Amino acid sequence: MSNAPYVPPNVWHNDAPSGGTFANINRPVAGPTHDKTLPVGKHALQLYSLATPNGVKVTILLEELLALGITDAEYDAWLIRIGEGDQFSSGFVDINPNSKIPALLDRSVEPAIRVFESGSILLYLAEKFGHFLPTDPAGRTQTLNWLFWQMGAAPYLGGGFGHFYAYAPEKLEYPINRFTMETKRQLDVLDRRLGESTYLAGDNYTIADIAVWSWYGKLVLGHLYSAAEFLAVEEYTHVQRWALEIASRPAVVRGQRVNRTWGDEETQVAERHQAADLD
Repeated sequence: MSNAPYVPPNVWHNDAPSGGTFANINRPVAGPTHDKTLPVGKHALQLYSLATPNGVKVTILLEELLALGITDAEYDAWLIRIGEGDQFSSGFVDINPNSKIPALLDRSVEPAIRVFESGSILLYLAEKFGHFLPTDPAGRTQTLNWLFWQMGAAPYLGGGFGHFYAYAPEKLEYPINRFTMETKRQLDVLDRRLGESTYLAGDNYTIADIAVWSWYGKLVLGHLYSAAEFLAVEEYTHVQRWALEIASRPAVVRGQRVNRTWGDEETQVAERHQAADLD
């Protein structure tokens, strides 16, 4: 911890840069910073995203739907470079006033439907195409329980643990310990559940698994924050089993490549406009 204790002012002002990775895109106000029209491709579904854990949720689901032969799930995936502030363009803000990826425009209806927040997009697509969301009340409710669990829990993993462990300008003991404890508690929640059933909602793979895997599955497989050893993820044997099984699905492999601009070159597909782009 710092030697001098921080004393909050009576009224906070954004007087100094916050520092750390992504500090240049943090600001205390909403709305666009510049005018720019988003590109539009030939398909009904237009996705504007980046292959972060939240972004790959949607591309994985779309690739799963296409693997089932649902041709109406074809999509254009446009790259949004969040480090360069693309999410603050007027076109993007028009779809998502919260300026976060992913954002989806469904032009199969008139007027086109704007969908934002990754969990909302998963639910929208699952209902639209009738897959990966059980129709019986018990199965549907269980799926939504875990989908909403992820939406509420992951900020502690991402903005909490991930920020202070991997991205903050200095390592601070209190926040790292605080969010590590919560992350391990969440992993234990998942491990206990997956010790009872094959997937989170029961015997069937659903949008809940896609949403949770994109954060926690990648974490235990060592693909997020380089924190697997620090978190002793080998303790969570049921999560490991589940994570490896989902990682082996061809649609999951494909979905993670879309809008990816880092890592091994063969894993990168900056934009996807047809299935052949992933060949």
